[in-house]
Amino acid sequence: MCLAVPGRVLEIAERDGTRMAVVDFGGVVKDVCLEYLPDLEVGEYAIVHVGFALQRLDEESARRTLALFEELGLLQEEFGDPWEAAAAAAASPGQEEER
Repeated sequence: MCLAVPGRVLEIAERDGTRMAVVDFGGVVKDVCLEYLPDLEVGEYAIVHVGFALQRLDEESARRTLALFEELGLLQEEFGDPWEAAAAAAASPGQEEER
């Protein structure tokens, strides 16, 4: 599954002519492209999908969504270690197919 996840902008810089940010997704930090939200600033929240910030989001909504994703285990599924996920799937065949 691939989610659009809210994250908080920690840093902004231009890299190879592209506006990029370091974004915190509830403890997981990733690089994100800001080309769709050129006026996004450090400290603001955005919904991010496949590495692109798509929409600005207020802090309360972002925190509620991150808490819900964490409770449902979706943050681990989205950002977890792919080798660990593959090992877990191999240890319990058939469970991935049931989802």
